[in-house]
Amino acid sequence: MAALTLTTLPVDGGASLTDNLVAAAGGGDTAPTGSGRFLVVANGSGGSITATLATPGTVSGLDVDNAAVVVPAGKTSIIPLSRVFAGTNGRAAITYSGVTSLTVGAFELGT
Repeated sequence: MAALTLTTLPVDGGASLTDNLVAAAGGGDTAPTGSGRFLVVANGSGGSITATLATPGTVSGLDVDNAAVVVPAGKTSIIPLSRVFAGTNGRAAITYSGVTSLTVGAFELGT
């Protein structure tokens, strides 16, 4: 899995999400989790792509289902990177149903 670099976006604007996107890795990506952090998935392909975020934790001994977000063709989705997705390394593990024409980025809100 490729490690996405976290980009800080100033809350007063002046930064572009799309300028900071990179090609999604075929084997998946990881991204840091936490308050104010989010994943942007831009699907430039001709069909829908599903981004799946692993949820490694449990509640009362029961596994938590992974989060699957369907990104329609030509659309962009913003997915919160809450701590529920954090693995032992503090990063979310993200896989994709396809990576052709798929770009992604990890962001956080700054000052």
